[in-house]
Amino acid sequence: MKAVLKNYRQSPRKVRLVANLIKGKSADRALLELSYLPKRAGKPLEKLLRSAVANAKRDGLTAEDLIIKKMTVDKGIVLKRMMPRARGSAAQILKRMSHITLELSRK
Repeated sequence: MKAVLKNYRQSPRKVRLVANLIKGKSADRALLELSYLPKRAGKPLEKLLRSAVANAKRDGLTAEDLIIKKMTVDKGIVLKRMMPRARGSAAQILKRMSHITLELSRK
């Protein structure tokens, strides 16, 4: 049971903070924790977890029977923007994206 979120517009470093909180926990426990988490990455990861649980329901499993086996947050594409600076020069702004992969298994 697997779900993938590509090109999520937040840096991987910030998303990994949330991903490490729920790694190894049961799916229903992780859903509960993500719903109350004040971090911005909490809502997309909750939606991704619900998608993985829905994929598992096709095989006859429920959220209570599943644990988060593997969750990886990888670097996606980087948008490069320019910011005007002093004396007519410019500084580069890097807007990073994340690829998130979630894998569930039975308890």
